[in-house]
Amino acid sequence: RQIAQKMSALLKQPIVVENKPGAGGNIGTEMIARAAPDGYTIGMGNFAPLAVNKTLFGNLRYDPESDLVPIVLIERGPLVLVVNPSSPYKSVQDIIKTAKAKPGSLTFSSGGIGGSHQLSAELFKINTGIDLIHVPYKSGSAALMDLMANNVTMMFDQMYSALPGIKGNKLRPLAITSKVRSPLLPNVPTFLELGYPKVEVLNWQGLIAPKGTPSEIIQSLNAAANQALKDPQIREQMLAQGNEIGGGTPAEFAALIKSESAKWGAVVKMANIKPE
Repeated sequence: RQIAQKMSALLKQPIVVENKPGAGGNIGTEMIARAAPDGYTIGMGNFAPLAVNKTLFGNLRYDPESDLVPIVLIERGPLVLVVNPSSPYKSVQDIIKTAKAKPGSLTFSSGGIGGSHQLSAELFKINTGIDLIHVPYKSGSAALMDLMANNVTMMFDQMYSALPGIKGNKLRPLAITSKVRSPLLPNVPTFLELGYPKVEVLNWQGLIAPKGTPSEIIQSLNAAANQALKDPQIREQMLAQGNEIGGGTPAEFAALIKSESAKWGAVVKMANIKPE
């Protein structure tokens, strides 16, 4: 909403934010894909509807690549592997050791099928050769609450969501899914440091428009968004949540979507994930 307010002032156009949740982000994203390509309807698209759901659902009523035009990446942030503070697992290696000794004995929670929580855990499983049992919940907060209640072994959670629990000693962080350590959790290693460079996950979101939107409108929106991302208040808020600040060109965002689609499409197939 802060980005929308800043862009509205820069473009001298009112911007109304409408929340359209549901179906893993598909409902809102399809609405953008079906909108008139006149620059007056744009959307915030993320990781799931733009890079995962095409493979996961198989029957999407929009194509992320052919029905939408990327405008700009807004932000991206890592996930952190957390356990309950009373857990016997003090490191990622502890988890791997137990999972290999007793396959299927450890569980991970998520906010639902096919989201970044589950996909991060599946990527972890694939790259370590371990077996973990997935326990999906209706929301990420419900999944986190049950981890705090010690009913599951672990969870890959977004930084902004896990930070209060970590700071309040209700969660123990073991590793982070970015290439470099977070300044907010300087003592938490990356999976890269631990010898698992492919366990890299950045949950991202950016602005998209319907296919056919004139390129000059896309460029104008891109310029306004890049300018908005320079705002000190917006930057401070993003960094405080553990996110990287986006920006860049439409082509750079398109390249990110393409590479992420290939990566997560392969994970969905290898893990045999099916929608609810």
